[in-house]
Amino acid sequence: MTREINFEKITAKNIPTESLISCGHRGCQGCGEVLAMGMVMKAAGPNTIVANATGCMEIITSPFPQTAWKTPWIHVAFENAAAVASGIEAALKILKKKGQIKDKPNVIAFAGDGGTADIGLQALSGALERGHNFLYVCLDNEAYMNTGIQRSSSTPFGASTTTSPPGKKSKGQCTWKKNVAMIAAAHDIPYVATASPAYHLDLMNKVRKALAVEGPAYIQIYSPCPTGWKSKPEQSIEIARLAVQTGVFPLFEVEYGKFKLTQKTKELKPVEQYLKLQKRFRHLQEEDIAYIQDKVKANFEKLQKLCEL
Repeated sequence: MTREINFEKITAKNIPTESLISCGHRGCQGCGEVLAMGMVMKAAGPNTIVANATGCMEIITSPFPQTAWKTPWIHVAFENAAAVASGIEAALKILKKKGQIKDKPNVIAFAGDGGTADIGLQALSGALERGHNFLYVCLDNEAYMNTGIQRSSSTPFGASTTTSPPGKKSKGQCTWKKNVAMIAAAHDIPYVATASPAYHLDLMNKVRKALAVEGPAYIQIYSPCPTGWKSKPEQSIEIARLAVQTGVFPLFEVEYGKFKLTQKTKELKPVEQYLKLQKRFRHLQEEDIAYIQDKVKANFEKLQKLCEL
């Protein structure tokens, strides 16, 4: 029997208008990460507590003595956003049991790909395994942008970073992107999804779904970074859309173990259309692009088979 998640769906007619992250923050022009985070918070609403790991979003929203946050917010270390969110959720559970609060606020942990796929993976896995009722959001800009554009395990194959520079004996990043969404799904939690700011309604409805379930939820959001990707700020949404249309970053969700593609396409566009808009890939040769194309196609077909089960 398939379990359904009941939630208040967002449409173009009832899209939330209250912005819970103030304008005037220190984000770079064209930053897809702060755009995505703003969408998450609009969907979540003001009754939300945020644990925010060290990273770009913490830096741009909280330069002392100012804050861009309109909800309760705590800055935590690079690696422990999931652990701190777990503690917040556990404390709220006790307060509700004692009758000191009526309705538990949403608890959301934000971290980048470095704080999720690398140094925060242990804390994330533990929180998912324990079953805490919170949403973990990975804002995936595919490198450690805040500390100097170093590679992470979420950096895609072939990308140039300060610690994976291309050269005579290097193609740039030499490993394939770690699939943390699949790792989260392997914990058998109620809800896992990928999302993109280029598909705003899809993103916000996934947040609503994630907050509606009882137990942990994980969403990985594609977050264009013009500074680190050496792309044009005005092309961030175009790049985000192409990532989906080429199959580089497919949008899917896993509801109680059932996989579903949420943005379908009859035929994937060539990955070259996506790569050519980012100077971090400009050193790649035809054979490198062909390798990436084959790998993307194989991974997409594997995902399609999971969705057909």
